[in-house]
Amino acid sequence: MITDIINKKRLGKELSYHELDVFFNGYLEGTVKDYQMSSLLMAICINGMTEEEIFALTKIFIDSGDTLDLSFIPGVVVDKHSTGGIGDKTTLIIAPIVASLGVPILKMSGRGLGYTGGTIDKLESIPGYRIDLSDEEVIKQVQDIGVVITGQTTSLAPMDKEIYALRDVTATVSSVPLIAVSIMSKKIAGGADKILIDIKVGNGALLKTKKEAQELSILVKKIGKVYQKEVHTIISDMNTPLGYCIGNSLEVMEAQRILKGEEIGNNLTKLCIDLSTELVCMAKGVLPQDAQDMVLQAIKSGDAYRKFLELVEAQHGDITRLSISKKCKEIKAKKSGTIESISAIKLGELSVSLGAGRISKEDSIDYGVGIELTKQVGDNVKKGEVLAKVYYKKIPHLQDFEDIFTIS
Repeated sequence: MITDIINKKRLGKELSYHELDVFFNGYLEGTVKDYQMSSLLMAICINGMTEEEIFALTKIFIDSGDTLDLSFIPGVVVDKHSTGGIGDKTTLIIAPIVASLGVPILKMSGRGLGYTGGTIDKLESIPGYRIDLSDEEVIKQVQDIGVVITGQTTSLAPMDKEIYALRDVTATVSSVPLIAVSIMSKKIAGGADKILIDIKVGNGALLKTKKEAQELSILVKKIGKVYQKEVHTIISDMNTPLGYCIGNSLEVMEAQRILKGEEIGNNLTKLCIDLSTELVCMAKGVLPQDAQDMVLQAIKSGDAYRKFLELVEAQHGDITRLSISKKCKEIKAKKSGTIESISAIKLGELSVSLGAGRISKEDSIDYGVGIELTKQVGDNVKKGEVLAKVYYKKIPHLQDFEDIFTIS
């Protein structure tokens, strides 16, 4: 039966609800092995899925656990998801901003997928920060302070957690149907009223083409409609890394600077303002300009940063103990000119080689390593000027680093 299902999808045929149910629940129960699930996931990556298969698998994922009922929380509860990218720490910035404006936000995040850093990995770089809240703790915290960022609880879409980890290490991440199922099963189980999805596209993202991004946008909205959830999407660029930092502790530090209003005008700050504005529009029903004014004021007044500190404290983190490696190597420009491009994918691969990401699902993360850029696209540089700082524990192989920057 199991091999028949694999072979059927290998031939590009549609699987029934029953076949998907037997296979995926079998994996969760241990009767379907890693190598068998890997084979099916690869067949799905190659041959895709019909909408009926996608709807069926989403339901199977949701039904593998519980769902949260947040209807008793006053106001519109929002949720936000990013498909991930190099230097993407938007959740750390957006959640405190919208919560400080009275918009409840419940965010269940994942660990890193390949070279794309996971929000949970970043938060775990804060000593003591708890990412394993129970359903009861999640609900109480949203009631108390209006914001929670936690890992997937054991009872919410547990199937996704298992499949998520396997996809990461079997080259089956970049599948639009699987991405849609993974995102929407968590979002629907999480109980939010309205959902915003930031779909990254480019060489540093899971999706490489705008066509794939548009396909995913359509799919998640259709899934949302099935479950009476309002879903908005924003498609954003991931050919260039977001902000200046790649690496877990470094990215938390950068998020702090943005929330304090210390970094204005770069691509990360602009995107966070856009996403926060969209969430406020969705929750409060106000005009975009009014929403943006509210977002900017939350940063300027310090309310957004104070909410971030409140979030960290509520989940037992000690932000004063956040640290990075003391070993640092500077990468310098080999010629003068203007930076035309910075390769997100090459920076992502370098960050993984440093230990900031996982190669296998059993790998541990080194929170203190990473890369801090000192320049952005469009900046003028002189020969010998520092382009980036690399924080490491073991001496990295940097012979190809100059290829990351295109200087003309």
